[in-house]
Amino acid sequence: MGTALVYHEDMTAARLLWDDPECEIECPERLTIALERLRQRGLEQRCLRLAAREASEEELGLVHSPEYVALLRGTQALGTGELQALSGQYDAIYFHPSTFHCARLAAGAALQLVDAVLTGAVQNGLALVRPPGHHSQRAAANGFCVFNNVAIAAKHAKQKHGLHRILIVDWDIHHGQGIQYIFEDDPSVLYFSWHRYEHGRFWPYLQESDTDAVGQGQGRGFTVNLPWNQVGMGNADYVAAFLHVLLPLAFEFDPELVLVAAGFDSAVGDPEGQMQATPECFAHLTQLLQVLACGRVCAVLEGGYHLESLSQSVCMMVQALLGDPPLPLSGPMEPHRSALESIQSVRAAQAPHWMSLQQQDAAPVLSPSTRSPEGSISPLLPGGPEFKAPVAQTEAQAMAALSSLLDQLCLYPTPPLRTAVALTELDAALVLPPDVLHWERSAPQKEMQAWARPHEALAQDKSFNALGKVLYLLDSILDGQVSSGIAATPAPAAAATLDVAIQRGLSHRAQRLLCVAVGQLDRPLDLADDGRTLWLNIRGKEAAALSMFHVSTPLPGTTGGFLSYILALVLPLAYGFQPNLVLVALGPAHGLQAPQAALLAALLRVPAGGQVLVLVEEVSWAEWRCCGVTSGERPVTLCFHLCPWPRNPHPSLQGSWSRHCVERAPPAWAPSPGPPQRRCRPWSICEGSCGHSGKCCRWPLLKGCDPVAWRRLGWTSQDGHRDPDPRAGVNRPRTGRPRQCPEAGPASTRRPESPPACADGRPCSPRPGSKQLSESLTLPS
Repeated sequence: MGTALVYHEDMTAARLLWDDPECEIECPERLTIALERLRQRGLEQRCLRLAAREASEEELGLVHSPEYVALLRGTQALGTGELQALSGQYDAIYFHPSTFHCARLAAGAALQLVDAVLTGAVQNGLALVRPPGHHSQRAAANGFCVFNNVAIAAKHAKQKHGLHRILIVDWDIHHGQGIQYIFEDDPSVLYFSWHRYEHGRFWPYLQESDTDAVGQGQGRGFTVNLPWNQVGMGNADYVAAFLHVLLPLAFEFDPELVLVAAGFDSAVGDPEGQMQATPECFAHLTQLLQVLACGRVCAVLEGGYHLESLSQSVCMMVQALLGDPPLPLSGPMEPHRSALESIQSVRAAQAPHWMSLQQQDAAPVLSPSTRSPEGSISPLLPGGPEFKAPVAQTEAQAMAALSSLLDQLCLYPTPPLRTAVALTELDAALVLPPDVLHWERSAPQKEMQAWARPHEALAQDKSFNALGKVLYLLDSILDGQVSSGIAATPAPAAAATLDVAIQRGLSHRAQRLLCVAVGQLDRPLDLADDGRTLWLNIRGKEAAALSMFHVSTPLPGTTGGFLSYILALVLPLAYGFQPNLVLVALGPAHGLQAPQAALLAALLRVPAGGQVLVLVEEVSWAEWRCCGVTSGERPVTLCFHLCPWPRNPHPSLQGSWSRHCVERAPPAWAPSPGPPQRRCRPWSICEGSCGHSGKCCRWPLLKGCDPVAWRRLGWTSQDGHRDPDPRAGVNRPRTGRPRQCPEAGPASTRRPESPPACADGRPCSPRPGSKQLSESLTLPS
């Protein structure tokens, strides 16, 4: 199965016909330049190209009212003046005679993509569409959006394909309030949105964009809002949001389909977002999502108004969907303090609804070896500097980052082969996918002898031959001929083979090497503590010496604990260390089930740019064959094998959850209890006195889940909530310019928390972009 690219050139027909600085950024070039970049990189040719079709009015009716659809149908016959008058009834919208056709194509493209993925024609895909959709509501256009493409696709997947659990990830820089309103009481759709909020001072200026908006009725807990309260958020902030908020909830929800509202105004250089995330960050986010729902990911374009940044980000995402290893993330991997405050706030708001956020005590207790030899402690502030970059500075930084990215694309070509498998003995029953090679080549005899000489365990013929295959496979990964590999080793030689692999990697191109040793595998005594290697031993012996580059932890006893362990410790360590090679070794008494090990390897491929070598004991190899990891594919669905957090789903979802995921003797379903009113153990590598003193540790991405430290930064209640900021802006358009009723006084004289009033004291009519918009709009006479 491959990747679909859905597009239609007719979607470039609609354009602004009058002067409106607020709307002029939503232009046809957003699509044409993105498609041109895809063709230049040869990415379009590697995808299954699908021509978008128009969504039927019946399909539009899954989300929108008949009156609203009829209103939009009538715009095809209107003149420019009438279109401008109708557009003025909405917030940040312009209509064109082709708008209805373009918007139906955009919704139809999303439907085609979902059908192609759910019928198995492709694994994943991107719908390159305009106009965008996530602001559109049942009877209102809003924020450049006409029909809600992603919401229609989700409804269609439920109705036509019978899905019960759909995850929508909205990484556009504006809050997709349209999607939230449509699914806020629906427990079958988990909606996650991060967005520029600035305590309510950024468009769309809605109180329901804050963390305490968690859904209504049966849908409580299935709306997740992560507001960014300052500009300048970058790669570290976005990755931290995924690791500490989205992925824990997503694994517990166990979606059958992932829909991405892919707005790239959250990328560097965009005038709307003013953020600093570089395009390759979206490749990392995409690949992290691909471990969910058996890799069924459907992305639909939303915003993005810096044309070069948009096109580069689209290319990065398509490369990730195709399975190409992502480029290393640029810049410091230290989240801003404001980002971590938002992360902790949303975790506190969602904890009553999700068991994965209540398991604070499941965080691993680390050995003292995780502190530096000098015992130095970082300053109290757990995030990077707070800043607000001017637009001009952001533009210059954007062009520099994008220029650097183009250079990197030449330095990191896509390997012709993704995964290679090296076995000690050929298994006649083993059937590998076409893009996976059974590795039979071996290193030169003299080289093998030189590496094996110091180790008695490698003297036997079987271990010696396995070592030769490991060395050749490792060199091929580091030389870029192969992306990743899996090698079987005899059990008595596991430790010796790992030692040789580490030394060979460090002497052959590996600048930073992360070794994840699972089980009773000792750290090599001659391994220099120079910062080039990070040794993470799971279920191993406690370290004898103090070193921040030697981490030893127990293995969590439950599957849910293991997933929390990966997200809260292993991946933050990997992103903080930024290795260009990861070795995963399963030694004696490793205690991992095959799906757990497959998930660990699949997730570590993302921060390592795909360069992962897994060393597996021969006795474990038979289990690995059925996990999908040998082909570079995503692990099988987690519900049957990993069952992250056993729970009693809501009655409306009981039939959709595997019986393995329901507690055996449960009481009647009831909402999960609130978080415990006590100090929880910090989710931080700085355990004990260091963590509870509120001081932070060497690895910045581990600090996103430290409630004790964050209470010292101003949280006003025991469970992490703080009083809302009263300085919320009201009734301003997307550009930030004050918008008010023609008869109202100056905006500064009105109380922000009160609705705007006209001169005679009567409240103004609802804003066209608000949820309370009347559905009785008619065509102008």
